[in-house]
Amino acid sequence: MKLSGILAASLAAIMVATSAQAAEKLVIAGRDGVYADALKLAVSMYNKTNPDVEIEQLALPIDGLQQQITLSARENVTAYDVIMMDDTWAPLFMSNNWLADLDKLGGGLDDDFAKGMRDVSKWPVGTGTTYAVPFIGNVELFAYRSDLMAQPKTWDDVIAAADANNKGGVSGLVFRGKKANPIVSGFVPLLWAYGGDIIGADGKASLDSAASLNALNTFLKLATYAPKGVEAYDAPDIQDALQQGKTAMSMELWPSWAANLDNADKSKVVGKVAIMPTPGQVNPPAAMLGSWLLGIPANAANKEGARKFVDFMTSAEVQKQLALQVGTPPTRGSVYSDPELVAKYRWFPAQFEALQNARPRPRITQWAQVESIMGDYLQLALIGDMEPAAALKEANAKIADALK
Repeated sequence: MKLSGILAASLAAIMVATSAQAAEKLVIAGRDGVYADALKLAVSMYNKTNPDVEIEQLALPIDGLQQQITLSARENVTAYDVIMMDDTWAPLFMSNNWLADLDKLGGGLDDDFAKGMRDVSKWPVGTGTTYAVPFIGNVELFAYRSDLMAQPKTWDDVIAAADANNKGGVSGLVFRGKKANPIVSGFVPLLWAYGGDIIGADGKASLDSAASLNALNTFLKLATYAPKGVEAYDAPDIQDALQQGKTAMSMELWPSWAANLDNADKSKVVGKVAIMPTPGQVNPPAAMLGSWLLGIPANAANKEGARKFVDFMTSAEVQKQLALQVGTPPTRGSVYSDPELVAKYRWFPAQFEALQNARPRPRITQWAQVESIMGDYLQLALIGDMEPAAALKEANAKIADALK
């Protein structure tokens, strides 16, 4: 080979190597399951217009994800450019300055995002710095058989409807009675409706109150209309009861559980189950928020590229495609009103109404411990091993210790 040819070949090799070294890379730590499917679709869409960005996607089980992103943040290891977080993890990350300030890195959140999700994306909640962008708009809903009853407005209405429909192999209602997260998730909107709370405005445990006792007594009254063994019920049991027409109501319904209600291959009650925000009582309805957020670690290697991807993934266009193709609940109001989506998911208007009025779980770093305590004592009351007032008093004392 002539010298000029050798030089040309060497220059080409150097250019290829330099290009490879300069190629932009993003490492995203995310959930498995449907969350991974949504992220994979978003990555594919992003690479169509950004083909030079190499994206490594980690699909981890929920416990593994929480452990890995927490460990990397605590040890200040530069491992990820984008992390997926349950909104209950956010207080730990935000209060410790483990996340990049998004107000400075591309700006905050526009008003198309539902208010509750904008609030939990900030620290202090609702008023402070923006540290995350809402990615999954989970919110707790209520389901009832519209062919059997009118829409309940209050929990008193729910009791009356449960009593009227608890017959002929159909239970008045169902809920998740399993300890920890399941039973707590079903009870909390009822607690809020009666004016009770877990943590008061002063940051102290407040479960031992007259309002909380009224809520728990109502919960136990409703349990008398539930199927035998409800104390062990979890998500599959709720879905089966609804789809097979075995219950008149479910106190708890999450968006992913709704998909098969109108699937004739799986449901015996196609078009007969109405979905609504959870009922009110003393207070207006306030559903439990279950949002998932995208954050950028403060020590991320590629913060600018990460923000660009996060904005893309949470844009209205991509949120619509994720909802259509994967079924993940959107976080933007404009997407919930999209005619194509409403035609596919008839409950979307009610779902967005619930999302607009949803409340987050307490913004404390000890939530996992508090939820576990509360779940234990709620089930003790449910199975009759403790009187309601005693269960609340003891749970409150243990929550107070946890908060210390």
